[in-house]
Amino acid sequence: MEEDLTLEEKKKKGIGSFLKEYGIFILFLVLILLFKKYYYSPLYVHGDSMKNTLHDGDIMILDVVGYRHQGLQRFDIVVVDIQKEYIIKRVVGLPGEKVEYKNQTLYINGKKVKDEYGIGETEDFSYQVPKGQYFVLGDNRENSMDSRYFGSFSKKDILGKTRFILFPFQRFGNAQ
Repeated sequence: MEEDLTLEEKKKKGIGSFLKEYGIFILFLVLILLFKKYYYSPLYVHGDSMKNTLHDGDIMILDVVGYRHQGLQRFDIVVVDIQKEYIIKRVVGLPGEKVEYKNQTLYINGKKVKDEYGIGETEDFSYQVPKGQYFVLGDNRENSMDSRYFGSFSKKDILGKTRFILFPFQRFGNAQ
């Protein structure tokens, strides 16, 4: 019976049996890749600019979509795209705010704000965040290239929000 099939019929039968056998696997793989790209993505921490909260080598989950609906809040940890270089920082200034550091104290619009995350010396500065922009700082203020260097970032430059450490297992959980 197999010998009576034309070459075209054999090809159709081959594709059909291939899809029957591997179709579910291919569909599952496509769904995982789409989920990873558009919803949650693993994130590898490089460097010490977020020390003591995050450490070099931590693996985290990046929420790519949720923050767009929930918005960004002060002290959220975000990943920012700077010309295809990605940095992990903490949101300190929201759109339209004036961010200042004076004598190791954070001020937002002239009011003192408790900054539990910053370590090291923070040089005095003052920055007016433009509307639609966010001001971000690394927790390790002495070892961080952040908005003090790059300026503020628009929401489109922010790839997502993160707070959950997957690895190492002894640090598994919330990283806020």
